[in-house]
Amino acid sequence: MTSGVGIDMIEVGRVAEKINKESGFRELVFSKTEIAYCESKKNKFEHYAARFAAKEAFFKALGTGWAENTLFSEVEIINNKEGKPEVSLSGSTLETISSMGIKKILVSLSHIKTMASAVVLVEK
Repeated sequence: MTSGVGIDMIEVGRVAEKINKESGFRELVFSKTEIAYCESKKNKFEHYAARFAAKEAFFKALGTGWAENTLFSEVEIINNKEGKPEVSLSGSTLETISSMGIKKILVSLSHIKTMASAVVLVEK
C-alpha cells in the first residue's frame, strides 16, 4: 500500500557550488559508492544533484522530513544492473526506516544541464 510520495527539484549549480566550496559536504551527503559513480561521469554535478534531490524526495515521502537517527549518506541512490536507480539504506537509517514499516521504495531521477529532480514513492 502506498504510504507516501515525495518530489524534489534542485539547481545543478547549487550542488556544484556546495561541493566545490564546502569541505566535507560531499562526504556528509553522499556514500563512497555514490561519489565514485558521480565522479566517473562527464557531467558529474548533474548526477550529484539528481541523487541529492532523491534523498530530499525520500524524506518528504516518509512524511517526517529528515527523520531522527537517519543520515543522508546512509540513503544511497544506486543503479541496478539494468541501470535503473534504486534506494539502498544502511546503518541506523535502515533500522529507523524498517521500524516505520516501509517495505518498498521506488525512485525516478531526471536531470539536465541546469536542473535535477527526483520522485520517490514509499509503500508499507
